[in-house]
Amino acid sequence: MNQYVIKFSKQGYICYTSHLDMLRLFKRAFKKAGIKLSYSQGFNPHPKMGFAQPLSLGYCSVAEYLEFETDEPYDAAKLKALMEERMPEGIRIFSCERAGNQKKSMAARTTAAEYILAIPIGGEIKKDADTLCGDFLARTEILVPKKQKKSKAYKDVNIRDKIRSLNAVKEGNVLIFTALLDSGSNSNLSPELLITALVRFLGIETDRSEIDVMRTRLIFEE
Repeated sequence: MNQYVIKFSKQGYICYTSHLDMLRLFKRAFKKAGIKLSYSQGFNPHPKMGFAQPLSLGYCSVAEYLEFETDEPYDAAKLKALMEERMPEGIRIFSCERAGNQKKSMAARTTAAEYILAIPIGGEIKKDADTLCGDFLARTEILVPKKQKKSKAYKDVNIRDKIRSLNAVKEGNVLIFTALLDSGSNSNLSPELLITALVRFLGIETDRSEIDVMRTRLIFEE
C-alpha cells in the first residue's frame, strides 16, 4: 500500500464549503494532477481517501488532514507540489508525507481537537479571563440542550467531562477562548455545545454569526 497524509489549512470564504464538497474538490484535484488513487472493491467503488475529522460548515482550520492511498508510489514532495498547483484560494497545503501503513485510519485514531473561539462580549464582562475560565470549569455539571438523533427532541447533556482544558484572554470587547475537547468516535464534543454553554454562563446576548471558530490542532492516539 502507498499511504500518504496531506496537512492543510482552510480559511476565508472556502470555510463555507461542505465536507462532501471538500472531498469532491480533492478528488478532482488528484485527477487533474494525474495521481492514480486506489479504489475500494465492490459494487460501488470509491477512492480510498478521507479526512481525519469532518470540519463543521463555517469553521476555519489550520490543522486539517487528508489521508489517501495510491496505486503506485509517488515522491511525497512531488505530490505536495502537484496538489498545491490545483488548490483554490483559501486552501494552503503545509505538507505531504508517507503514512507508514497505519492499521487504523486517522479518524479512528483521533482523540481530541483544539479550537479557538472568538466571542464578542460588548464590554459587559468585568471579571478577568482566568477567573471566568476557572469559575466555568469548577462546576461538576455543565448542562447544554442537545438535539437527539432519533426523537429530534432536545435533552440536557453534561459536557463537563469532555472539556480537557479551557483558557481565555480578553482582546478589547472580545473573549478569545482556547479549548481542548474530546474528538473522535469514542468521545466527541461539538464546539457548538461549548459555545452555547459559554454564552449562557457569561449571560450575554451574542448572535451566533458573530462568533468565529478555528480548529488549530488534532491529537491522535499513539
